[in-house]
Amino acid sequence: MPEAPKEAPAGSAEANERALMFIEEVTERADEVQRRVLTEILSHSTEAEYLLRHGLAGRTDRESFKRHLPLVTYEDLQPYINRIAAGDSSPVLCGRPISEFLTSSGTSGGERKLMPTIEEEMERRAALYALLMPVMDAHVPGLDKGKGMYFLFVKSEARTPGGLVARPVLTSYYKSKYFRDRPSNADPYNVYTSPTEAVLCPDSYQSMYAQLLCGLVHRRSVLRVGAVFASGFIRAIRFLENNWERLCRDIRRGYPDPDTITDASVREAVSKVLKASDEPGLAEAIEAECGRGSWEGIIKRVWINTKYIDVIVTGTMSQYVPTLDFYSGGLPLTCTMYGSSECYFGLNLNPMCKPTDVSYTLIPTMAYFEFLPNVNNGGSSPSASDLVDLVDVKLGQEYELVVTTYAGLYRYRVGDVLRVAGFKNRAPQFKFVCRKNVVLSIDSDKTDEVELQNAVKNAVVNHLEPFGASVLEYTSYAETSSNPGHYVLYWELRLGTTQTEIPAAVFEDCCLTMEESLNSVYRQGRAADKSIGALELRVVETGTFDKLMDYAISRGASINQYKTPRCVKYEPIVELLNGKVLKCFFSPKCPKWVAGHKQWGGGSQD
Repeated sequence: MPEAPKEAPAGSAEANERALMFIEEVTERADEVQRRVLTEILSHSTEAEYLLRHGLAGRTDRESFKRHLPLVTYEDLQPYINRIAAGDSSPVLCGRPISEFLTSSGTSGGERKLMPTIEEEMERRAALYALLMPVMDAHVPGLDKGKGMYFLFVKSEARTPGGLVARPVLTSYYKSKYFRDRPSNADPYNVYTSPTEAVLCPDSYQSMYAQLLCGLVHRRSVLRVGAVFASGFIRAIRFLENNWERLCRDIRRGYPDPDTITDASVREAVSKVLKASDEPGLAEAIEAECGRGSWEGIIKRVWINTKYIDVIVTGTMSQYVPTLDFYSGGLPLTCTMYGSSECYFGLNLNPMCKPTDVSYTLIPTMAYFEFLPNVNNGGSSPSASDLVDLVDVKLGQEYELVVTTYAGLYRYRVGDVLRVAGFKNRAPQFKFVCRKNVVLSIDSDKTDEVELQNAVKNAVVNHLEPFGASVLEYTSYAETSSNPGHYVLYWELRLGTTQTEIPAAVFEDCCLTMEESLNSVYRQGRAADKSIGALELRVVETGTFDKLMDYAISRGASINQYKTPRCVKYEPIVELLNGKVLKCFFSPKCPKWVAGHKQWGGGSQD
């Protein structure tokens, strides 16, 4: 099987050419590579209990795999995963030792999913990262002549009862040798403005302050800026908006405020950057731009040589495109890579395209890929017999992504809905359509309709019913114009016949109860990361949802099939709802969240 090139020095023209040739090879021979990947996966796990139970003992061919293994969800694999989390070191799912768990931002029963991984998967992910800049260099030459300003953060981690670390996939990567010991001198694309100490700082406020401070000092050498998600990058710019005077003060005096950056290693790393600053009048130049009044185009005005913004703006992140355009003055928005906690999938080979045109080429070496067609067609429950292989998908059709990984996921439904947009040789290119069943998302949180319904129910039962009131109808909206963004719930109430006015504190309690009912990813964003604002409840006039239905029918919806959407995005509908608001209430405090507090494999970890 073709291997990612390693011989030439990273960042050299020869290395870039080899990387692009590797992509050509594996996409041209996509089906052959996929068959070999599957054989490798199965041969490495011939003794795995899961495969033995499904009659695949010693069989590594694709035909036997398809005949014996079912299509599964996380809930199907959860008993096996819980055993591993509890300390079972036998080959339960995989023949290789499970090195850690990656916590998915998708949820199961209101908590993060635990995705098993093995040591060699880190190398596979690092190999995909190594393909990013050769692809970018083909579209934007000269990136090796400057730095990247990326806002990268670690999140909290925990240990399962069996002692395995459980943490987000990016936290795992940033703490690995592939990131910490990256050869920045050998690879010019690994030169970032943020010191590693700042990235690894667990305090998100100190980390943000330090990374922005260093980014400002290096502003003339910055050629590309970004974060993982669009929401994270906007949060950084709004942080600058609120703190530029303090940041300029630190630049002027040549050391960071010790009361702001209390972490000694971060303070030392940032001090070195400040002392090495060689731009005369830097603080004054930044103050002049930030103090103008309007922040339109602030990114190009401060980081004057920036060529593009590297953030994910597909899926729910597309809601942030207008804000990014405002702050950037129209800089290109690039989406470079597609991945998840299950595994990394592929690359955008046309990274300078418009956000609406982004498609990802799945790299056949990363995992074994299958696709479940007609995901929105209803009918009988899908089965493994419905799956099609990577090279057999049809242009324009939508599919749910299914993966088999080296770490022990077999025919696993990822939950991402993709549309075939084209082909790179024999490998399909997919547009990300949506995350299946997700209705609300601000940052890395994903709230589905069932969770939302349960949250509303808990609030009504605990706080409204004692007043003889109930919720007649509701919907929701992801409000991203605020800083940070937050969930908005619209409620139309049914009041009792003898109803006196319900106190405002009751509705505030409703807000908090709904937040307490949402999953741990949401609660972490609210309580620890501060990446999500307080949930807002907007009580609307009686008859508002009838008008919402009338509007939908006026636009062609069938009155027989209409049902209230549980999340709204279309601006005229949002305006209609906001025009009917009687009162607004916010959650009075953050919901409870404790790092690592879960039930894993029969035990809890605090």
